[in-house]
Amino acid sequence: MPASLRQRLAAELVGTALLLCAVVGSGIMAERLAGGNAAMALLANTIATGSALFALITVFAPVSGAHFNPVVSFTSSLSWGEAAVYSIVQIIGGLAGTAIADLMFDLPVFFASQKVRTGFGQWLGEFVATFGLVGLIIAVSRTQKNIGIIAAAVACYIAAAYWFTSSTSFANPAVTIARSVSDTFAGIRPIDVAPFMGSQIAGGITAAILFNWLFPKHDHD
Repeated sequence: MPASLRQRLAAELVGTALLLCAVVGSGIMAERLAGGNAAMALLANTIATGSALFALITVFAPVSGAHFNPVVSFTSSLSWGEAAVYSIVQIIGGLAGTAIADLMFDLPVFFASQKVRTGFGQWLGEFVATFGLVGLIIAVSRTQKNIGIIAAAVACYIAAAYWFTSSTSFANPAVTIARSVSDTFAGIRPIDVAPFMGSQIAGGITAAILFNWLFPKHDHD
């Protein structure tokens, strides 16, 4: 029996919260243990995030699709109304996950990030990261029915994009907003959030247009 809307929203709330716990929490832990080695800190943050994504998608995909991302929701088969509600819940979940991560490490619940992430190169990085993520999801979800394969593909892509994009691949407006309220390794200044989100939306729309043409839905039903 398909999950009810309440069940789907609960899955998106919990899943996004746990994702941000992983992103922010591992960033804090990595920075504390890396002894100033930024590459090691980023590597640890990458491994934790990719691993969490694989696990969370595997768990929640059968319930809600495991979007955890407004751009993914709006480029999916959801109605615009459902996508809007998904997005609100994802943002709330992201903020909750960040608060929990901060509290776990004895930091303030919310404190605005001072980490500068701006400039054309980083905006292009976010466009590329989100373009690839949305395109991959459309392609893999229409050609593969095994949730494990889909989860692995998404986790591997994000792990790789942490390193090949200049922005370290936020690729998610809910994650971007949540990371702006934690002045830690994974943070982003609140003033830098809007351009990142604009780049993510542009990348997602472009990918949806191209990959829906490359992988028409009726060809893979």
